[in-house]
Amino acid sequence: MTRRAKPAAKRRLWVPIALLIALAAIAVLALKPWGLLPSGTGTSGQVQSQRQQQASAAASAALHPYDVTPLLHPAKKYLGVALNGAPTSMAPVSTYAAKVGRTPDIVESYSSWGNDFNAQGAANVYAAGGLSYVSWEPKSPSLDKIADGSQDAYIKRFAAEVRNENVPIALSFGHEMNGSWYPWGTKTTTPATFVKAWQHIHDVFKAVGADNVIWVWSPNIVNPVPSVQLKPYWPGDAYVDWVGIVGYWALTGAHTFDTLYGPTRDEVRAFTDKPIIISETASEPGSRRATDVQLLFQGVKKYPDIIGLIWFDIPKRADWRIENTPVALAVFRREAASDAFGFEVPHQ
Repeated sequence: MTRRAKPAAKRRLWVPIALLIALAAIAVLALKPWGLLPSGTGTSGQVQSQRQQQASAAASAALHPYDVTPLLHPAKKYLGVALNGAPTSMAPVSTYAAKVGRTPDIVESYSSWGNDFNAQGAANVYAAGGLSYVSWEPKSPSLDKIADGSQDAYIKRFAAEVRNENVPIALSFGHEMNGSWYPWGTKTTTPATFVKAWQHIHDVFKAVGADNVIWVWSPNIVNPVPSVQLKPYWPGDAYVDWVGIVGYWALTGAHTFDTLYGPTRDEVRAFTDKPIIISETASEPGSRRATDVQLLFQGVKKYPDIIGLIWFDIPKRADWRIENTPVALAVFRREAASDAFGFEVPHQ
């Protein structure tokens, strides 16, 4: 009697188990088309997985954009560099760091209007503890076309790429706008048009959710263009985070920190108290080069409102590479080793 009772008990257990399996199969078939369950490991499943990852990254950036606030007033001065090949490759940065004795915490690059955002380059710099600085050059079309909204499709795409990468970048649009040597300069663009274009780009970025941007307004030093006033080009404190000053130490002309950068700094301080960075500089090779380098570093350290410098280590109209002048390089290494420099961009 006992042996015959056991099969009967098993039969009673198999009925609900089979029913549960059937219900689970139905649930899978019902949920899978809606993307509530993962696809298989085949090609279509991989594509769907990649799309889900991309959508997740975009959603994360939209919900939790990198907060650039701690970078605006760094605890120490920035020491940046512009190098051929960087930051698409960080090999030039490593080579440069070995020569000057310190790894740069800003890597500057140049992007023509119409180019995609170099997301990989920005990620490379961020992974190394630095900040990618992009000089965005509107060579074509004219700034009035940018200001009137006809370039919005491109601006939105660029801004979305910045947002989706979700690492901090410094972005300088139309640098040296107060000079005549660029297509967006004084020969072709009025201050009002420049301001309108800047504000429009800024507003599109905000609308897209690209809040991981430090906006850098970067005029040339006023010495060669004293008749061009800077204030009419100012987009307003709500549209700018840093003031960048472009100024090189040439063989002739101003040869102290205050005579080279002072007039521009004084003019800027009449309408804003935003932090200043020497956004592009170098010393022309010559007998004064080592002294120039020393005065540059000492001047940056002297003024609390100047948060750093970016050395242009690229041969262009002159060979600005510091490593080609051993005496000046030695001074550079000594000054760069100062405890005043060495800010590392935090990972969030």
